[in-house]
Amino acid sequence: MAVTLALALSATACGDDGSGSGSEGSGKGKIVFWDNNGGPRTAIWKQIIAKFEKKYPDIEVEYVPIPIADVQSKYDTAIQGGGDSLPDVGGVGTAYLAGLVAQNALEPVTDRIQDSSLKGKLVKNMVESVRAAGGDDKEMFSVPTSANQGTLWYRTDLFKAKGLPAPTSWDNFYKAADELTDQGKNKFGFTLRGGAGSIAQAMEMMYAQSGIDTFWDGEKTTLNDPKNVAALEKYVGLYKKATPAADLNNDFTKMVAQFDQGDIGMLQHNLGSYNDHVKAFGKDKIAGVPMPPSAEGKPRTIVSNPVDGLGLFKASKNKAAAWKFMEFAASAEMNSLWNEDVGAIPANVDAANDAWIQQAPPTKAALQSLSDPQTKVVQLPYYLPDWNTVSKADNEPNFQKVLLGKMTAKEFCDKVAKELNAAQADWKEHN
Repeated sequence: MAVTLALALSATACGDDGSGSGSEGSGKGKIVFWDNNGGPRTAIWKQIIAKFEKKYPDIEVEYVPIPIADVQSKYDTAIQGGGDSLPDVGGVGTAYLAGLVAQNALEPVTDRIQDSSLKGKLVKNMVESVRAAGGDDKEMFSVPTSANQGTLWYRTDLFKAKGLPAPTSWDNFYKAADELTDQGKNKFGFTLRGGAGSIAQAMEMMYAQSGIDTFWDGEKTTLNDPKNVAALEKYVGLYKKATPAADLNNDFTKMVAQFDQGDIGMLQHNLGSYNDHVKAFGKDKIAGVPMPPSAEGKPRTIVSNPVDGLGLFKASKNKAAAWKFMEFAASAEMNSLWNEDVGAIPANVDAANDAWIQQAPPTKAALQSLSDPQTKVVQLPYYLPDWNTVSKADNEPNFQKVLLGKMTAKEFCDKVAKELNAAQADWKEHN
């Protein structure tokens, strides 16, 4: 991504940022929509598009499914080609929003939202995540449609058999992890993620336990704050004591599959695995709660999960029609329909009381916690070009060293913090 941004900045310096000027257009005719997770979401998007075209018969939506693994490179390639092949509307997640903003490819949508039926209807914490991810405190460069959230999943039948309270506090969580473990019988209280994606999960556990509610303290990250280091030490202390040794190489697929085999009491993952757990155990034997607050009476502190959304591209020659589609897709009815299908948290507040949410307690609890004005969301710096490199590829092997006792939690946190501080300083210098 750093290379892409460098190319984008070079192109801008030469007077061609690949964004095109675009125009409002007639508000009729054809628009092109790129789905950023084509395949799994194709059916629901086609359903929404059909409803839109019925309401607006003078607008045709060309649907283009893009595999989730290819979408970022697809956008970058189109931008570098001059922007003519970009869609009018595209699915844009906050994980790569900053790259598109840096390349001047997206139209700000702040004023459009304020002048539309979406005014005041979007979950505040999702709006803040979109602003933060775009690297601009004043403008929004996508309309949020959904978010995920870290959840503590637990086996209600195993908890009941041991007389344990739900893991709604960290004391309850660690007590259950210990009491549900019987290594001789290959039963464990918890399973963690030691392979791909491990650092994201670790940060969720760290900030939720420490209660630190911001990622930056001035120009320095709070990642290596002593409270976070202590939280990480406690978390990794579960490895091989209350977790299987195989957790060292767990990505989310292996972790979820291991939990669903039936001999593990708890799992920390997002809402996306709910249906897998229900299929494995039935609704009456599985429950999920938001990450507990750091202590009783304290606000809940959760790290920002990527927020999915819709972006309006500057190169569009029919922004008026494109906006109509975006506003329609983010409306309460369509947003609820979409999120019910994908199992995520709706961005439209008017979807909160829909029947499917009431029938999915973990999703309801996640939405309530995200909408709670007391909840503090730690905005991760997705806008940094080096974010993925630092928080994934470069340091996941080091996290495994921490699990194996070959590196201390403090050494790990200090190393990652040093790299993030340098990335932040570089970003500030160029923005």
